[in-house]
Amino acid sequence: MLVIEKISQISGTISVPGDKSISHRAVMLAAISKGKTTIEGFLDGQDCLSTVSCFRAMGVQIEQQGQRVEVEGRGLAGLQEPQDILDAGNSGTTMRLLSGILAGQNFFSVLTGDQSLRQRPMARVTEPLKLMGAVIDGRQSGQLAPLGIRGGGLQGITWETPVASAQIKSAILLAGLYASGQTTVQEPAISRDHTERMLAGFGIQVERQGTAVTVRPGILEGQHILVPGDISSAAFFMVAAAAKPGSHLIIKNVGLNPTRTGIIDVLRQMGADIEIENLRSFGGEEAGDMIIRGASLTGTEINSEIVPRLIDEIPVLAVAAALADGVTYIRGAGELKVKESNRLAAIASELRKLGVQITELSDGLEIHGPNQIRGAAVNSYHDHRIAMALAVCGLFAEGKTTIADSGCIDISFPGFGELLLQIAR
Repeated sequence: MLVIEKISQISGTISVPGDKSISHRAVMLAAISKGKTTIEGFLDGQDCLSTVSCFRAMGVQIEQQGQRVEVEGRGLAGLQEPQDILDAGNSGTTMRLLSGILAGQNFFSVLTGDQSLRQRPMARVTEPLKLMGAVIDGRQSGQLAPLGIRGGGLQGITWETPVASAQIKSAILLAGLYASGQTTVQEPAISRDHTERMLAGFGIQVERQGTAVTVRPGILEGQHILVPGDISSAAFFMVAAAAKPGSHLIIKNVGLNPTRTGIIDVLRQMGADIEIENLRSFGGEEAGDMIIRGASLTGTEINSEIVPRLIDEIPVLAVAAALADGVTYIRGAGELKVKESNRLAAIASELRKLGVQITELSDGLEIHGPNQIRGAAVNSYHDHRIAMALAVCGLFAEGKTTIADSGCIDISFPGFGELLLQIAR
């Protein structure tokens, strides 16, 4: 349980944990590459540790000391058939991306997760993988985990995804490393592109034309990877500082991949004072230091075009909207219904308990502000991003805000509560 009380301002200099998306992919590509890969800045959270555990179960030697990880790659064909079920925990990234790699293996495997993950849709990944030649089954004809996968003998395909999803795209591209010919994924909009960037860094030829990405089989070579801070984790502190006049916060070494920076654009539209300094690049991934000064915010519109660039930040952007002057509309975010929780329903329900005028729409939210936030007992729905968004809202509430089941925060942000207290004044 996490208890939050009202503050007067946010100030200080902090760093946030390594990017979750990059940490997952670094371990996966390192495992199927030749030679050693060293990863620095690795996110030592439950989701990424699920990825590590799955690859260890397939014979990959992985040494971890906090944020430093060394992986002895076994090459594309070097994974061993696991002796037991592979457990992805709560990590949708682990399950979906690993499905793509397992589809290329000449062995049988079973992939499962916790109760929440076993309810999340998998057909959007299993359908193209089966079309490529993998034999996959699961509950409800392969729509839900556990998934049984017998891989090998894949053929390249061209696949149009129904939604812009980095997880769907990445699963197909990773399977494409094992397929004859080329594999192309066409999206309705460009989703986060960490997989494409990292594949290129490991030596794979990647081609992009518009919203289509193509890969061909190749040899991956071990690399040295520096993981920047996760902008999705920084987002909670960005909103807290931006919405509290008088605040001054510096967040060091934040990843600024253009497919992930939608939150900066939206907060600036709302009137936030955000500067970027020391812009630099590590292995094709941009990073920089972020300076946020508190200001009065105004409502805005968030539409489907920008949603893929800020899908994970919508819960905390709803908090910014609750504190802003005017109405904020969020549309085109139906994908949030099938995350760790139904995030649209969860954030609407819990913010209402805190006094926010918020309505759940069919694919988004309508939020009227500013609101007089009042402390209350709220629920995380065992969803780390819901828990952290509610904690930020509690900073502006009269009275105490108590967040039940807050341990789920460790999925992506170990030490979140302590860091929040460090900069609260």
